[in-house]
Amino acid sequence: MRALVTGGAGFIGSHLVDALIARGDEVLVVDDLSTGKHENLDQAKANGATLEVGDITDARVLLTTVEAFKPEAVFHLAAQIDVRKSMTDPAFDARLNVIGTLNVLEAAVRVDASRLVFTSTGGAIYGEGAGREGELPFAESARCAPDSIYGQSKLAAEGYAGLYDRSEKIAAATVRLGNVYGPRQDPALEAGVVAIFSDLARDGGRPTVFGDGLQTRDYVHVADVVAGILAAHGSGRPGPFNIGTGVETSVLQLAETIGRLAEREDFEPQFAPPRAGEVQRTVLDVGLAERDLGWRPQESLESGLEQTLA
Repeated sequence: MRALVTGGAGFIGSHLVDALIARGDEVLVVDDLSTGKHENLDQAKANGATLEVGDITDARVLLTTVEAFKPEAVFHLAAQIDVRKSMTDPAFDARLNVIGTLNVLEAAVRVDASRLVFTSTGGAIYGEGAGREGELPFAESARCAPDSIYGQSKLAAEGYAGLYDRSEKIAAATVRLGNVYGPRQDPALEAGVVAIFSDLARDGGRPTVFGDGLQTRDYVHVADVVAGILAAHGSGRPGPFNIGTGVETSVLQLAETIGRLAEREDFEPQFAPPRAGEVQRTVLDVGLAERDLGWRPQESLESGLEQTLA
């Protein structure tokens, strides 16, 4: 199968590319390398993957690239993922996450691709879980009330993917990811708290915790996420599907576990004011993905954190 992966030089995207290559697919990556890295694709390119440096907000160039490759499947991962960046530059966030998604959808339709999988956010799209305890963990049917521009832009993009699927322009599926972590996550990026804490634990630093540290997230290993994306592609169902663990872990618990695994008895957090747009509690119900996709998370947090530290 010919597969196009937007954002394929990034953390999650490069792991997906590896999995596609391993099963024998012909893979084209489109990435502007603003956050993605050449080295993330070194092994994949050695095994036949192709990288085209390009920006999904440039509809003309994207279409030319896609028409030349004629993918059968499109995996759309390219995105602006930094909550703080979205709050300070909403137009940039919307241009990449909404207009960019529309461009990818249109290009996929133009080449008659058979299937598109869009990666959305489960961590930001439902909004604040504190005060909504009866709804936690959030199922896909829960009210979506994003507290950040980032969450809102991904919700808007989901709407377009759903519209294209309902109008039968292209069979499109959406996956809503928890807080993804694992090897290749970049500690320089704000979204990668596990990588940030792991880097500090390894290099003798101390973690900075924003707010009281009791805020919770659903941390899911990148290998489980890739398996979920591929399951969504193979299912023929539109979703959305939550891809997480169903387990709530606080930032303080995360810091304690990483410090213990790194054998850092002095890995004590330093506190800073909370950041705008970030929720206090969130965790995902993954029952629908288990029932409809036959998918369930395999990696425990402790084992996954050991891999990431290594």
